[in-house]
Order: sequence, then structure tokens, then C-alpha cells
Amino acid sequence: MQEPAWALLRMIHQQFFQGAMQSFGDILGQVFRAIAANKLRTFLTMFGIAWGVGSLLVLVGLGEGFRSGQHKNLSKLGNDIIMMYNGTVPALPNQHTGLRPYQLTTGDEEALRKLPELRAVTVELGRGDLYQVSPYSNGSNRVIGVEPNYAAVKNLPIVHGRFIRNDDVASRRRVAVLGLKASQLLFPGRPVLGESITINGTEFLVIGTADKISRGDDDGPDQRIYIPVTTMHELFPLKGDNIDPDALTSIQFQPTVRGESSAALAAADRVIAARHGFDPSMRDAFDQFDSIEEERMVGAIFDGMDVFLGGVGIVTLGLGAVGIVNIMLVSVTERTREIGLLKAIGATKRSIVAQFFWEGLLLTGISGLIGIAISAAFMWVLQQFLTNKMPGFDPPRLVPWSAGLALGCLVLSGVAAGLYPASKAAALDPIEALRRE
Repeated sequence: MQEPAWALLRMIHQQFFQGAMQSFGDILGQVFRAIAANKLRTFLTMFGIAWGVGSLLVLVGLGEGFRSGQHKNLSKLGNDIIMMYNGTVPALPNQHTGLRPYQLTTGDEEALRKLPELRAVTVELGRGDLYQVSPYSNGSNRVIGVEPNYAAVKNLPIVHGRFIRNDDVASRRRVAVLGLKASQLLFPGRPVLGESITINGTEFLVIGTADKISRGDDDGPDQRIYIPVTTMHELFPLKGDNIDPDALTSIQFQPTVRGESSAALAAADRVIAARHGFDPSMRDAFDQFDSIEEERMVGAIFDGMDVFLGGVGIVTLGLGAVGIVNIMLVSVTERTREIGLLKAIGATKRSIVAQFFWEGLLLTGISGLIGIAISAAFMWVLQQFLTNKMPGFDPPRLVPWSAGLALGCLVLSGVAAGLYPASKAAALDPIEALRRE
């Protein structure tokens, strides 16, 4: 045998065999040397896998960002809540002629409170035509008459002072809680608690301020002023002809069973229809918004989006895995003579399989971790620049289940990319392998 061949034999013997057995460290060393020997091919292969993993994570992260943004938008309206507004009763079902308007009242609220299907009921009496003046500024923020449980039902966080209490409602006190933007407009850069404002000339004591509840450029929810509903009825009732003195803008309630609105909505509809003289089956007579059903529909849409985007990412990842298998098969072909020498000096099928198996697994594993790291960094940067900047959309974020799915797919791809070429290599006849150029 020529001298270069004997040198190759000695090198292989030193690298792979110590006695009759190979150590795991020797196998890994040979794997890394084989990878380093084909730098460009290795880079392109790993880039394909990393791109597939990153695409999967970013696509799923985008879907979750839309889901989270829509959830936050709905949470501004309230917590597990159904909203009912003043409506009109058509003369005939499904027709818009001969409409008879009706207003919800405090009597309707009292009737709804008796329903076992509802765990909480609150009201709103709002007007946007009232003028406010402070010692420093003035404005025309929306004023809403509310009850003490309003803050809990509507997810209204109070950051300074307190919210309206039962004694405020019972005594019809002139007290007010300001939304974040309203407090900034009426008291720019100044203390708010304990100060006074006038609403259409009537003095009110400021007892609390709310935290930010708006998102993006729509700061309307932060420009509200809250006062006791009894005070609102006394001083600023709804205007118009044939309006009941205790008319409300809205009644809002939560079902006894969280996340299940059908029974609560049906019970409330029966009560309101009976009190206002129409058949509850006339759906056109109701003006309602069911945030529970709306969130369920949004969730179903984004579940489908996650499946679609995840499927696209998995297909991309699968293409990269096919590339790994192909590269490993090429590697077996290129290293046929080396495999023949290994088998000629006593290398077992197990050691040959181990070398190619770990090479395929490491290629997929390392490139997958690189893809996860780069996609996580990319999504983190987007979160820093886009959080709360786009109403209805949150920046993409790394979703744990998608990262787990990507890693699981990579493990399977690595096993497939390693075992099949490894079995082909181990099955080579050493004499035939040595004859090949």
C-alpha cells in the first residue's frame, strides 16, 4: 500500500481507536473535523435549517401577537362582560319600519340583579355634552354616572385615591374620578386629589384618578370622568322627549358561569322584553355586545391562523431536513474510501453509524438553536419598538409551544438525517469501498 494510505491508516487508528473501543469524545472530534472540512456546504445546510426554524417561530409569533392585541382591545370593554344598550322594537320581526324606541332604566337593572344566571350587574349613564372647568384648564370630556362595582366589572384600575362607594351613591355626593387623560388635561402637571372641578357649573370634589386603559392613539377611554349614577340622574339626566327620568345609557352584566354567555343572555333578554312589551325572539329589538362570544370567535380565528402559519413553518423546516439527509448521503459517497479503511482495520458497524448519526444530529441541533436564538432576538427588538404603538396588534413574541414543536421536529429530522445515511455507510463492503476512487 502506498505511503499516503498508510499515513491515513495511522491517523484513523490514532483518532478512532484506543484499544478495541472508541470513546464518545473521539466520535465527536471526528464529527467536527468532518463538518469543518466542508465549511461552505455545512454553512448553507445549517442556514436552511435555521431559516426554517426562525420562519416557524416568527410566523406563529405574529399570529399570537394579533391574538394578544385583540384580547387587550376586548379587555378595555370589560371583564367577561355583556353590554346591553337602549334599543328599538320593530312593528314586525325583521323589518325596520314602525320602530318604537325604549330606554333601559334602573328598574331594569334591579330586575336583572335578581337573575341567578348573572353574577354582577352594573350601569352607565353617559353624556358627552357637559363642560368641565378646573382652576387651571377646561374641557368637554365624557361624563359617566356609575355604581361602585363598575371599576371591578369594567377593569378600571384606580392608581390614586379611591373609586365611588355605596355612600357616595346613596347620598348623591358631588364627587368625581378622573381618567388619566382627563386628569392631565384639567390639571396639567399639578396634583389632582382633593382638588375641585365644575361640571356645567356644579362643583365636584376629585377623589381618585384611573390608570391608562386606552391603547395606541385612541385615548378616548382615558378622557372619561366618573360620578355617582344617582348624582348623574339628579343633575344631568338624558335629554329628549318621553325619556324616563331614571333612564340609562347601558346595562352591563357578567354571567354566573365564567366564559359562558348563552344562558345569561337568554335570561336577560326575557326580562328586558317582558318589561318593555315585546317578544324576546325579536332579535332586532336588542342592541347588545357580547364580549365573551366575540373573544371566542377571535380565538377560533387565530387558532386557525396558528395552525396555518405553523404548517407553513413546518413545511419550510421539512425542506431543510430533506437537505440535511441529502447532504449526509453525499458525505457518505465522498467518504466511501475512508469508510472502507475504517472497516478494514476493525471499525464496527456501530461505530460507523454513531459517527454519521451524531454528525446529522449536531447539524440539525446547532442550526436549530441558532434559528431559535436569532428569531427570539428579532422578536425582542420588535417588541421594544412596536409595543402599544399599533392598536389591535401586539408585536410577535416567542411562543413556548412553537419552540418546543421546532425542537421536536429537529430531533426527528436529525435522527432521520443521521440514521439513514449512517446505515448506508455501515452496510458498505470494505473491499468494494477501498476499490472506489
